[in-house]
Formats: sequence, structure tokens, C-alpha cells
Amino acid sequence: MAETKTKKKTKKKAARRTTPARNRRAVYIVDGSRTPQLKARGKPGPFHAAELALGCARPLLARQPFEPSELDEVVMGCVMPGPDEVNIARVVALRLGCGKDVPAWTVQRNCASGMQALDCALKDIRLGRAELVLAGGVEAMSHAPVLFSEPMVNWLGAWMGAKTWPQRLKTLGQLRPGHFKPIIGLLRGLTDPVVGLSMGQTAENLAYRFGISRSEMDSYALRSHKRLAEAQDAGYLTEIETLYDTHGNYYEHDDGLRRESSMENLAKLRPVFDKPFGSVTAGNSAQVTDGAALLLLASDKAVEKYQLPVLGQIKDVEWAGLEPAQMGLGPVHATTPILKRQKLALGDIDYWEINEAFAAQVLACLKAWEDKDYCKQELGLKSPLGSLDQSRLNVDGGGISLGHPVGASGARIVLHLLHVLARNNASTGIATLCIGGGQGGAMLIERSTG
Repeated sequence: MAETKTKKKTKKKAARRTTPARNRRAVYIVDGSRTPQLKARGKPGPFHAAELALGCARPLLARQPFEPSELDEVVMGCVMPGPDEVNIARVVALRLGCGKDVPAWTVQRNCASGMQALDCALKDIRLGRAELVLAGGVEAMSHAPVLFSEPMVNWLGAWMGAKTWPQRLKTLGQLRPGHFKPIIGLLRGLTDPVVGLSMGQTAENLAYRFGISRSEMDSYALRSHKRLAEAQDAGYLTEIETLYDTHGNYYEHDDGLRRESSMENLAKLRPVFDKPFGSVTAGNSAQVTDGAALLLLASDKAVEKYQLPVLGQIKDVEWAGLEPAQMGLGPVHATTPILKRQKLALGDIDYWEINEAFAAQVLACLKAWEDKDYCKQELGLKSPLGSLDQSRLNVDGGGISLGHPVGASGARIVLHLLHVLARNNASTGIATLCIGGGQGGAMLIERSTG
């Protein structure tokens, strides 16, 4: 029997991306920091995106045995930098004191922008273009712009073109109350223009497809908050750098944690994206937050030159595309090829970070790996991949409890995964996330034990 189109595509993709390990330069993660993730509370937060990035980059670089000017480049992910931060990586690099000679550039792959920045740095080091790179991501979602509508922009153009008083009076008479209706940039940005669905609606699709109940979603969300509370109480989140604003306030914890959360409280929340019949609520979705996470990547040459400690090594990376209306399954499509290439099973991975965009989305990924038909038809596998041990998944909480600043999350989960591996004396981990527009990204990390 002829192979299915999906199987042929999967085999061709795996063959195209398989490169003998002996031909690759090793790329190490030597250090990293992040800011607390600060929940958006209906108004712009205390920090712009560049200030968040500087807040974690300055102490990170201050403890290094090299000067910022010795970096080869700075790469940052950011989905919606402010108008004064268009190439935010360059703005941050200059303000860090890297000097005019250190190039810097910004990347955008929606929710995986921070991970994309790490992958870009990885490639440049492997190609020999760089030895030492600062990479990661940042997002100040509370500062997302409020925009004029197209009719209002057209009216303003006509007003600017009116040269005489009669022309201005005529133009003024054409102004209508509807012209003042704003466009909320954040809401527009979280809606897929191709399929016309918000990210929350795609999560509803997955809940329906895999039969995920409201109770399952709320239970997962509650667990995320409990795990974050336990991590904070135990002092596990050592990668966080305290932020200070210009009014004498300081911020040292992820402030979206709801310690009082309960199944009863979560059950009272109404559906947000499919009223009144849906199951995805604000309580079982990622929080809108501001935050940054940056890591230092180095070649073996840079590690030896500066005698740098090594947290771990990036062993493999995968990017995948899938139906935009099912975008939450991106981790399944990005992780599975890595496991096949490396001849690993789900149980061979010590710890997992699957970004919690929605509880329904994470649970759908777990169910997809267990589903024979999905694995066969969508992944080209002969049998289900199996069950993932949830005691090793997002052990310190995730986006539901601490937030999902879209440009930063991909870098944050890689950084935190390294800390989890070190804390548990474990060796391998996978960080993965779904991406708006129908994509997925994944990184296989190996902790240094030497």
C-alpha cells in the first residue's frame, strides 16, 4: 500500500533536518535571568519593554567575566515593541553598553519569539559567525497600542488636507461618533486573520475535538497555581531579578499567582471566547503579562576563553506548521520529530515545559500523543506515542499562573527548564510551545553534569 501523504511529508522533513552530530559546533547556555512577570491590570504597567529587558540583562552581564562589548551580537524576540523601540534588541544593546560595534536584531514568531531568538543565536554560533550571544525575549503586553480605525485615519487625512475654513467646516461635519471607536491592538493581535479565530476560540476547538471537560481545564489551572505557590515558597525561582521603578517600588515575584484559587471559584467564571456554551475562561487561560527573559549562549571556544560555567547544551530544535484553527497542538508537531531523530520516547525525557497558553491546549497535546488516529493521520506514526508523566510537566507552574508575555515565554521556559534539571540532578528536558497562526516550536536541552 502506498504511503500516505502525511507519512511521506514526515519522512522527507526528518531527512532534510538530520545533520550528523560530528559536523555541528556545540552551543552552550552559560547563564540567564528573567524579570518577574507582572500581570496587566487594565492600564499600562510600570515598565516599557526595553526597561524590562534591561532589568534582567544588566545584572546578568554584571556578573560575567567579560565586558558587554565583547558580545558578538544581541538577538531578541518581541511581538509588539513600542514606537520608540522598533528594533528593540538594538535599543537594549546600546543601553547595556555593548557599544556601536555589536550588532543587534529583533525577531518575531508570535508566542515563540523568545525561542526563535535562541535558535537564531544557536545557528550563528554553529556556523562560526559568533562565539558569544545574548538572546531571549521581552513583551510589555500592558502597553499594547490602542489604534484609530481606518475611517478615523481617513478623516484625519482629510482634515490635514483641508486648507481653507470652508473645507475644514465641511470635513468637521463628516465626523461621526463611530470614528472614535478604538481598535484594541492586543485583541486584534491575538486573532488569526486567516481563519478569523481568536486564540481562545482555537482552544475551544481542541476541547471539543478531544472531549476535554470544563472540570479538567479548571483542575489543571488550579494545579498550575498550586505549583507556582510551592515554587515561590521553596525559593526555587532563582532566575528572577528584582525590578525597581522610578517611584521607589520594587517587584520580585510573579504577581499573577492566585493562592486562594479553588475549583469552586474557577467554576463561577463565565466562558470568554464562546459565550455561553464554551469552557475556556479567564481562569483556565494564560494571563496577560509583562516580562523578559535573556540567556547567554556560547561556543566551546568562548567557554574556554572566559572560563564560563555551563548550565546546559541545546541538542536539537524543531519548528512545525499545522492547521491554524488547531494551533494549540503545535508542541505535538514540533516535539515528535525531535523524539524520532534522537530515538527517544516521551518517558526518556526527564522534565518538560509546555507553555500554558490554555489548559485545554496543554491537555489536548497530551491526549493527541495518546490518540492512535491522531498519531497515524497527523504525525505519520504507526502507533500512539504514549502518555506523558504529568508529575514531570511544568513542575513549578506555567502561563496560567505566572503569565505569558508572548515575546518572552519561549526563552523563559528554556531558562527555567535548565534550573529544574539542575535542581533534580536530571539530564534531559524539552521546552515547547504552540504558536499563533498554526505553528509549534521545541528545544531539546541537555544539562551539563561535568
